[in-house]
Amino acid sequence: MELFCAIDLRGGRAVRLVQGDFGREQGFGDPLELADRYVADGAMRLHVVDLDAALTGQPVNRGVVRAIIDRVSVPVQVGGGARSDDDVAELVAMGADRVVIGTVALKDPELAHKWPARFPGHLVLGLDYRRREDGVLEPAASGWVEGGGVTMSEVLEAWGAEPIAAIVMTSIDRDGTGSGPDLEALSDVLDATDHSLVASGGVGSLEHLEALASLRSPERGRAPDGVVVGRALVDGSFGVREAVAACTPSG
Repeated sequence: MELFCAIDLRGGRAVRLVQGDFGREQGFGDPLELADRYVADGAMRLHVVDLDAALTGQPVNRGVVRAIIDRVSVPVQVGGGARSDDDVAELVAMGADRVVIGTVALKDPELAHKWPARFPGHLVLGLDYRRREDGVLEPAASGWVEGGGVTMSEVLEAWGAEPIAAIVMTSIDRDGTGSGPDLEALSDVLDATDHSLVASGGVGSLEHLEALASLRSPERGRAPDGVVVGRALVDGSFGVREAVAACTPSG
């Protein structure tokens, strides 16, 4: 299971939110210095999200994204605000290894479905979800402030045959809390799709990473291929090298 070290951008700074709440923000300084620190500590992949662009569609941090890509020697997965042909093309041209699309996949699926063929190997479907009172998983849009209007199952069915690189699945309710990943939802999605799955949201300890690395879905025995970790790395809960080791299942 690969580790993606997260850098969330807002107003040019590295920040972390709690449960996607823009009113519960904590700053972590210069994102370029954070990228350097991650890579020096053994990071093999970065996951960079422009939170301002995710909320408004305006790529105000794209210069910072470009600077991170130019600065590091590891692949960078970029999300937040990729809502047009030009957005995706620009990110791929500047060297993004993968581009995460979320809002556009929910609000303009006809457009989004054109991109996997146009940008082969570069498209990742971002499914940031909440669990409704009836237990159904519902993806969110526009920086997590709007419901997507469809269920997780419906989106997975619509994208089942598309040649995307992966799905990044983020539990909004757990994101930034350190309360642990949503293993039940991850297991359900692993059984419902053939796509590579990257887990996100809730990791707060090495034990959480070990649980993800050992996870196997009940019906098909599938495992997540990656995990995005943010707050636990920047707040010192554990380091990158420890996290990489924990991502390798024992036995």
